Amino acid sequence: MTAPSILAITSGEPAGIGPELCAQLVRHNWPLRLVVLGDRELIRARGGALEMVEYHPATPAAAGVLEVLHMPLAVPARAGALDTGNARYVLALLDRALAGCRSGEFAGMVTAPVHKGVINDAGVAFSGHTEYLAEHTGTPRVVMMLTGGGLRVALATTHLPLAAVPAALTPGLLEETLRILQGDLVACFGLAAPRILVAGLNPHAGEGGHMGREEIDVIAPVLDRLRAEGMRLIGPLPADTLFVPHTLAQGDAVLAMYHDQGLPVLKHASFGGGVNVTLGLPVVRTSVDHGTALDLAGTGRADPGSLYAAVELAIDMVGARERGKACK
Repeated sequence: MTAPSILAITSGEPAGIGPELCAQLVRHNWPLRLVVLGDRELIRARGGALEMVEYHPATPAAAGVLEVLHMPLAVPARAGALDTGNARYVLALLDRALAGCRSGEFAGMVTAPVHKGVINDAGVAFSGHTEYLAEHTGTPRVVMMLTGGGLRVALATTHLPLAAVPAALTPGLLEETLRILQGDLVACFGLAAPRILVAGLNPHAGEGGHMGREEIDVIAPVLDRLRAEGMRLIGPLPADTLFVPHTLAQGDAVLAMYHDQGLPVLKHASFGGGVNVTLGLPVVRTSVDHGTALDLAGTGRADPGSLYAAVELAIDMVGARERGKACK
């Protein structure tokens, strides 16, 4: 890969497992440079016997040495104990990684888990990485997709209360989501003509209007219009039978209408090895598929499998961009 070929890895919530997962990245020989963003002493304390160097863009570290871009904690962190005093530190990690991606210093970013609640408790409105990165890149629409267990599941709506989903599910949102999903499946995942399985919103996909009309009034018209352009869309399908092997074999990705319609199935199939990827951004961004696991923080039992998978997918996406198949 050509320069810069450096991935920024944000270490996430300092009370959670992110810092110790990042420390474990030195156990693998990656095909490009990784730099962990976070408090140097925190990562050292959570990483045990760990050799570290300060990150310098022009000076790669030796094999088996962790490169750290030191960003100091606002207040001391204790494993498992959230503190609103470090909420802005967590956001500063994201801001620095994003700035490096946009300037060309970094080829992409991988994010360890953050805790939405403590950020909001600190007075900062925060609904998730996906929405934060969209806002801070001026991207009007992004798509959250998780991969793992042989599945790709994208979401039409993300971190909304269930009661707010029907009103949010407009023809415009659905069309933009499908266009982004289609485009990035082609550009970033090497699928020349992806087949997308689209879930209905209501039980039994509305049962012909008897259990809701969103399928008739919103979803089906959008699918018909995009099919006429050549997109390979199957649905709207009842979500309770969409995830059976016979149906999944007919598609390359699933579009679920809301967060808990699609992600429980994917996480059952892949938990610990799944990846959250944000489609539609001007930068490459992947993440782990799990939360901060406060109960595991500092115990040394946290499994780095999902972080490893997120790094691997980011490397693949960076490679696609460098081969001229830009993801945006």
